[in-house]
Amino acid sequence: MASREPAHWWDVRRAQNLKPATYRCPLCGRRLPALSEHMLIVPDGDSSRRRHAHTACVMEARRNGGLPTRGEWARSQPRGPSLWRRLTHRGGDH
Repeated sequence: MASREPAHWWDVRRAQNLKPATYRCPLCGRRLPALSEHMLIVPDGDSSRRRHAHTACVMEARRNGGLPTRGEWARSQPRGPSLWRRLTHRGGDH
């Protein structure tokens, strides 16, 4: 697998490009003609860091647990105390 930028989460969407360009897929390292069907992957929602990737590579990475969406990443984060717990807890008054 080729290297990809570190990120907590990824926006993943279909790419629409009418420009005759060639990219390099960050997931496999192979060439990717812009006019072929492919996807954009955007680390942490930062569109300045977006990359074009083969659809098959993106789907494989997602199946293997890579390229988590923002929602998937957020659900994996530790949660703080609930509002009820914060309101009823008085620092050390037990």
